[in-house]
Amino acid sequence: MKKRLQVFISSTYADLIEERQAAVEAVLNAGHIPAGMELFKSGDQSQKETIKKWIDESDVYMLILGGRYGTIDQETGKSYTHWEYDYAETCGKPRFSIIINDNALDEKVKEKGQDVLEREHYKEYRDFKDTVLSKICKFYSDIKDIKLAIYESLKEFEKDETLVGWVSGNDVGRFIEIKEENHTLLKENMSLKEKVEILEEKVKKNLEFNGYSYEELQGYLQSKLISLPGDIFNDNITGDEISAMDLFLKSAKLFSIGYEFNSGEKVTSFIHYRLTPILLNFGLVEKLKVGTAIKFQLSESGHKFILKLEMDNFQSEC
Repeated sequence: MKKRLQVFISSTYADLIEERQAAVEAVLNAGHIPAGMELFKSGDQSQKETIKKWIDESDVYMLILGGRYGTIDQETGKSYTHWEYDYAETCGKPRFSIIINDNALDEKVKEKGQDVLEREHYKEYRDFKDTVLSKICKFYSDIKDIKLAIYESLKEFEKDETLVGWVSGNDVGRFIEIKEENHTLLKENMSLKEKVEILEEKVKKNLEFNGYSYEELQGYLQSKLISLPGDIFNDNITGDEISAMDLFLKSAKLFSIGYEFNSGEKVTSFIHYRLTPILLNFGLVEKLKVGTAIKFQLSESGHKFILKLEMDNFQSEC
C-alpha cells in the first residue's frame, strides 16, 4: 500500500511566498501532504506549541532558505525558522534543505528590493546558513528547481521503511488483513520456537550421561589417571600411567563384545578392577547375568559415547 508522507515546510514567510506555494504544489503533486504554519490557525495553544505539534506529527522536515533570517523567538534568541530546524533534529526527523543560490538572490533583490535580504541579524543568518550548508542540501535558481528538488527528495524518503506516513482509507481493510496475517505468523513462530526448544532439550538430554554432559564426562575421563603395572600390555603403551579415556578407547572392542567376570585373562582382569567401576558409575557399561556367568559390556549410553568420540576424532583429522 502506498503511504503518504506529511512534509513540514519551514521558511521565512513574506520573502518566500512564491517559493512556499511552489513547494506545497510539488508535495501535493508527488502524492504527499504539505504542512506549514501559514496553513493552520494556532488555536488556544501558543504558536511554538502548535509548531511542535505539527513537526512531531510530520514524517519529513523541509527547509527553504532564502536571504532572510526571520522573526526572532525571544525565548531562544533564534529565528522561528532556525528554531524549527533545530527542533526537527531533536525529534529525529529526516531533514532536507533547498537554498537559494547567490545569483538568484541578486536577481530577487533587483526585483523585490532590499527587504528580501537580512540586515538586522546578518551574523545569525550567516551562522544558520553555514549550519544548513554543512548538511546535505540542494540549491535553486527558480521555481522549477524547487519542484524538482522536492520530487527527487521525496522519492528517496518513500523508500524509507521507518517513515510511517498516512495510509488511504481504501487500504485500511488490507492493512487489517495484513495485521491479522502477521498475528497468525507470530503465533506460528512462537509455536515453532517452543518446538525447537523442546527438541533442543531432547538433544541435550540425549547427550547426557547420568546427568553429565558429553564434554564434562570426556574431561573427567581424560583427567582420571590409572597406574599401569609393568608390561601388562604388549602394544606401544609407554609410561607408568594412562588416562581412563585412553584405556576406554583401547578396550572399546572388549566392552563392545562383552567379557565375563570370571575371565582369567590378565589384561581383562586389570581392566575389570581399574576401569570398569568408573564406567559403571557413569552408565557407560552395564552388568548382565548370562546363565550362571556375569558379563560386562557397553550400555546404550556407552555405544553413543564411543561413537561421538570417534566422530570427533574423524572430524579433527579431516
